[in-house]
Amino acid sequence: MNTFIQKYEPQIKGTLEGWDRIAIRGTIRTLCCVNGMARYLSRIGVLLKNFGDHVQAMTQCLINLFNAIIEQQDRPIQYLPSPSVRKDELAREIAQRDGITEGTIAGFAAVEPCRTFEIFRNRDTKQLELRQKHGKCKFLYHYFIDETFGFMSARIQTWFPFHIQFFMNGREWLARQMDKKNMAYVRDGNCFPDIENFDLAQKLFDKMHHIDWPRELTRLRKFTHPAHETMLGKLGLDYYWSAYQTEWAGDIVFDSPEKLAAIYPQLVRGAITAFGSEDVLRFLGRKQCKRFPAGEVMSDYGNRHEGIRIKHYAQGNSVKAYDKSGNILRIETTINNVNPFRSYRTSENAPDGEKAWRRMRRGVSDLYRRSEVSQASNDRYAEALATLDTDEELGELLKKVCNPVRKSGKTYRGLRPFSAEDQALLTALADGEFVCHGICNGDLAKRLYDTDNLDAAERRRVSSRISYRLRILRGHGLIHKIPLQKRYQVSKKARKIITSFLMLQHATIKQLNA
Repeated sequence: MNTFIQKYEPQIKGTLEGWDRIAIRGTIRTLCCVNGMARYLSRIGVLLKNFGDHVQAMTQCLINLFNAIIEQQDRPIQYLPSPSVRKDELAREIAQRDGITEGTIAGFAAVEPCRTFEIFRNRDTKQLELRQKHGKCKFLYHYFIDETFGFMSARIQTWFPFHIQFFMNGREWLARQMDKKNMAYVRDGNCFPDIENFDLAQKLFDKMHHIDWPRELTRLRKFTHPAHETMLGKLGLDYYWSAYQTEWAGDIVFDSPEKLAAIYPQLVRGAITAFGSEDVLRFLGRKQCKRFPAGEVMSDYGNRHEGIRIKHYAQGNSVKAYDKSGNILRIETTINNVNPFRSYRTSENAPDGEKAWRRMRRGVSDLYRRSEVSQASNDRYAEALATLDTDEELGELLKKVCNPVRKSGKTYRGLRPFSAEDQALLTALADGEFVCHGICNGDLAKRLYDTDNLDAAERRRVSSRISYRLRILRGHGLIHKIPLQKRYQVSKKARKIITSFLMLQHATIKQLNA
């Protein structure tokens, strides 16, 4: 982020980089597959014909012990009729209502989709078979305020294989660390619009890298899921912890909301029109490629409760920016899929062997490497944002495409960006979907004409008119053909021109005079 921060340094109060939301899943690996589950049943001497009775008894044991631990702390247990209920908000309301500052807040129960096992009667072999299936079962939610991680929750599946998930936030952890140091700060949800000492806060935040995650997660599991020892602990079956979703956020805190508001709309418009698929892949640490499957790379923007958000995502991972609390520009990388990334480590099969660059694991042992990858993504995105505000004169920029151009013996007319025809064309090219995926004749026809209500002859005429416009754009070097596809990619030159044109459209006379 150095270039961006240097560019706006006089307006910036401080920065803060670290974990935001972390979702960790605990799985008993032995029980996650049919063969492992069959070995478990054989070990405890349960026949397949008695499978139903056994699993029901285990489920009831889990529910009874869960209810007991909540009731012992005199906290409510509430059944939720729909899994779509916003449980975090409900838990915070209960905590505020009852003045809970430590320990259990409440327990919730809801029926949700799950993956479990069933007994199948094979008519061909005349035998019972154990199979995995998708179904629905009761999930238990335990919301509490932890002494280390603050407000967090656990989600427990009440059917085999008894998955458990923890949801926590790095900003909650930091707030408790700053409280121990008696640091003054202003908090708004999961961000800090003001901190007494940003440098000291960052040093405290960096200590989160040194958390002994297996030990802490085992401690949390004993508090939220005490039935494990009774049910499976004596068999030596324990949980393997993996981070299936992480958010790494960098907050750039401005002196005032007005200073951020002066540049943020320009950054949003520039990002949605200027960053193409190659740029998004580069942000997320992927190699650039000329050809990519449709749907792999996308960009969009929209209004969210926390602010206006611009988001780019590829293969389940994303990098986004949005304004929070008025004076915070947050750049955030979310990783759901670790397959594209590498970590320098030994092989799991040879822990004492040589280290090499291997595929990143979901396990919490690779969390530090994941933070490095996420920070690098944020840095690349901030560097790109810093380049959007160009000092090149708009007149000189538009002059290059407003005059006729001759190429390969053919003359192409200049663009008329303020005419209704070309204005609609440039606006269509600015769509984030087309910037990333490329554009074809049919895409522009649907955008510029109501092709659904046209007959075949009129559609051919529309297609011809679109082809003519594509030749003009190609002649000016604003688009180039994607190899082996009937699609065109918007060039970087075009993205700069389109960004400038759209910003000019939305500029007021007062802004232009300034």
